[in-house]
Amino acid sequence: MPTTSKQDYYELLGVPKKAAAKEIRTAFRKLARKYHPDLNPGDKSSEEKFKQLQEAYDVLSDTKKRQMYDQYGFYSDNIPPGGPGGGHAQDTSEGVNFDFNGFDFGGGSGAQGGNASFRDLFSQFFRGGRGGGEEPEHEPGGDLEYQIEIDFWDAVRGAVKKLTITRLDTCDTCHGTGAVGSAETCPTCHGSGTIQQAAGKMKFNVPCTRCGGTGKIRKVCPTCSGEGRLRRTETIDVRVPAGVASGSRVRVPGKGNAGTMGAPPGDLYLRVDVKPHAFFERRGDDLYTKVPVTVTEATLGAKVEVPTIDGRSLVRIPPATNSGKTLRLKEKGVPSRNGSRGDQYVEIQVVVPAPTDERVRTLMKELETIAPEDPRKDLFTKAGV
Repeated sequence: MPTTSKQDYYELLGVPKKAAAKEIRTAFRKLARKYHPDLNPGDKSSEEKFKQLQEAYDVLSDTKKRQMYDQYGFYSDNIPPGGPGGGHAQDTSEGVNFDFNGFDFGGGSGAQGGNASFRDLFSQFFRGGRGGGEEPEHEPGGDLEYQIEIDFWDAVRGAVKKLTITRLDTCDTCHGTGAVGSAETCPTCHGSGTIQQAAGKMKFNVPCTRCGGTGKIRKVCPTCSGEGRLRRTETIDVRVPAGVASGSRVRVPGKGNAGTMGAPPGDLYLRVDVKPHAFFERRGDDLYTKVPVTVTEATLGAKVEVPTIDGRSLVRIPPATNSGKTLRLKEKGVPSRNGSRGDQYVEIQVVVPAPTDERVRTLMKELETIAPEDPRKDLFTKAGV
């Protein structure tokens, strides 16, 4: 590359010589924000720097200009007379033609050669508009969340529930593109994707407002009005896994809103609310139950049947068991979603017989005589009164 007194365009933008177009565009946008004259009023050095950045971007963002710059050096200084293939070098004395392809300066009516203020053009640039023939964005679909109420047994054993949801689905007419029919050349920009606007002596190539910078026009899909998606209500079968608890979320892949332009859909999340059970109290993966026993069973000990989620199970009541004592049934709780299982805790409740029969009264008095005991003898000592 020939030697020149000017600073290298790549160095100006701070990018390597093999930088991709997107990298060049990002670097220019960042530096343009810093040195833009509207943000540095009265600063001549910033204004000069900004012009240099514009010049560098004008060349490096244009494939043909960049190729000539890489081959011959600075675009205006080192192209051989007549250019690479003969003729005269470009005359830029009447104003600089900067190609800001890729940034949406907007503001035009669609007619080529419209005028706009430099501030208005750059205000849209700083808003990060899209254009310049870029492909429509492929945005993944958003997630959805629904509340679902299930009973205790569905939560413990798992179940398949029907759920009616409303979501954005891909349009069947345009298959998510938002357009139908064959693409035609845009009559405004004649397929180039850009139109020219001027701000004083400076000229800007901006995305065509008619075709959005693509250079092509297609008929808007009449079914979805160009959105590519439609809101639909459908009833789906949802599998609720065994062991799900209140407040937990169940993920249903691919049943969220559809993405745009073929992008993947979002997911559906079900926030579960489990109805309480009359007998089983759930705490995490453990179950708590209360089982009544007779005075005789509590005094002498016994084996009694208690309900579990697996059916009936025998529990051994030790002799001299008081009310409130808790017995553990290992792995008789709720199956966990990680493959383990909780326990069931059985609280003993001693049921005292009603003294309606004279024989019961007699036996109770005889028992008090045979085994006198004061269960409250240490009560006041413990209470400290």
